Amino acid sequence: MSASAPLAAFACVLRRDLLLALRRRSDVATTLFFFVIVVTLFPLGVGPEMSLLRTMAPGVLWVAALLASMLALGRLFAGDYADGTLEQLVLAPHPLGLLVGAKIAAHWLVTGLPLVLLAPLLGLAFDMRAEALGTLTLSLLLGTPTLGLIGAIGAALTLGLRGAGLLLSLLVLPLYIPVLIFGAGAVEAVAGGLGPGAHLSVLGALLVLALFFAPWAAALALRISLE
Repeated sequence: MSASAPLAAFACVLRRDLLLALRRRSDVATTLFFFVIVVTLFPLGVGPEMSLLRTMAPGVLWVAALLASMLALGRLFAGDYADGTLEQLVLAPHPLGLLVGAKIAAHWLVTGLPLVLLAPLLGLAFDMRAEALGTLTLSLLLGTPTLGLIGAIGAALTLGLRGAGLLLSLLVLPLYIPVLIFGAGAVEAVAGGLGPGAHLSVLGALLVLALFFAPWAAALALRISLE
């Protein structure tokens, strides 16, 4: 097996999952629609008090992004588990962690990245300043992949179980809390006239750790779930 074979396998799985996502656009639309609805309900419920909306904005946008990310986690491995593709991936001669990483990357590209791009537009409804919107985008760009990587471990552990959705929420929500705290904290720091560097650095460190360990942990969890 040549040295480039694992990378070719990674690209193949990534391309396959992206093509499948394009054929199931309703699933992607559901996640985005949920995100938009949750965020826009707050200004309608709270009223036109702009100072209150600006204070609430970081937490509201980050919680909505977190919940929307969780909503899409159940689809990460379920389709491949149902049609037998997952067993073929486990039996493939390539590292399973690498193939799982490709699936997580495709999942983020079709669910996480649209949330990142849409968040600044929704932030305008909260009268957020341009600097805060930029920090919000950057924090989500660092945080949403981490949410997906952590969530992949939970999705693999609960694969095929009855009541998997509830179990998945119980598993991943406590692990999501640090990402939520530092993500929303970065935006709040800018709104308060402080620098977001410390919060963004922690988010970056969490992302690096998740990139190194989460695909392999999810691969191990998949092997356990398939036994």
